[in-house]
Amino acid sequence: MSGQVPERSEPGPGAIAPLSGAARDAAEAAAAALAPARSILFVTGAGISADSGLPTYRGVAGLYEREATPDGMAIEEALSGPMMRRRPEIVWRYVGEVVRACRGARPNRAHAVIAELEQSGRRVCVLTQNVDGLHLAAGSRDVIEIHGTVARRRCMDCTHVWPAPGADDGAPSGDDGGAAVPRCPACGGVARPDVVLFGERLPDGALDALDRALRLGFDAVVVVGTSAAFPYVQLPVIEAARAGATTVEINPERTVLSDVVGHHVAAGAAAALHAMGGVLAPSRP
Repeated sequence: MSGQVPERSEPGPGAIAPLSGAARDAAEAAAAALAPARSILFVTGAGISADSGLPTYRGVAGLYEREATPDGMAIEEALSGPMMRRRPEIVWRYVGEVVRACRGARPNRAHAVIAELEQSGRRVCVLTQNVDGLHLAAGSRDVIEIHGTVARRRCMDCTHVWPAPGADDGAPSGDDGGAAVPRCPACGGVARPDVVLFGERLPDGALDALDRALRLGFDAVVVVGTSAAFPYVQLPVIEAARAGATTVEINPERTVLSDVVGHHVAAGAAAALHAMGGVLAPSRP
């Protein structure tokens, strides 16, 4: 089995094919329903970054579709909290693949439309499962990275947190001078990526931020490019639907939320949000 990351295609507005037929009609209906909303929660998964060239498979950052890594273990074991404590070099080997997949990726039209909606005067919050940092790179400000980010590292021995190499320009390089396990610049302890590994709890800070956002309430909730397998993805949508808020799902496939939402747009994230952005982004309060 190959250890190579799938090749990246070059994204860009010119590469976005216009929607047609039922998908176009669904996008127009969803945009019309969202137009009056002054506050929107976007819940995003790996699918929103597909048009930036990032894979949408399972695993941290959706990296793996194969059953086992070249080391003969499942990716859930190789990229787990216990493995980080026991054999950090294994975790860093596969985190390196995640970083290389993210390197050079740029926000696509889907990320841009969400940022434009925030800039139009709406209160927009993004809850993302992605660790690629593309929402922030697109200009979104209120972003909850519930699984962390490959752009940061933290020490397992002290409290020091620092940017990953290359993170200042939005493209963490993973270059640690050939070291199999990066070290803390403050104390020399073992460094770890600031992401949630398999078997680990979600970070308290991110959960607190999500709780504060949900307490404020939203006129609409839009879930984009995620299979919605986790309760923290499902519950905001279900609660919004029960409260009578506008709910939209953008996903080429149907998920457990497809029969819950008011609008399902069966299309890729960039194409759908590009089509919807013409109606939504020009709006001003």
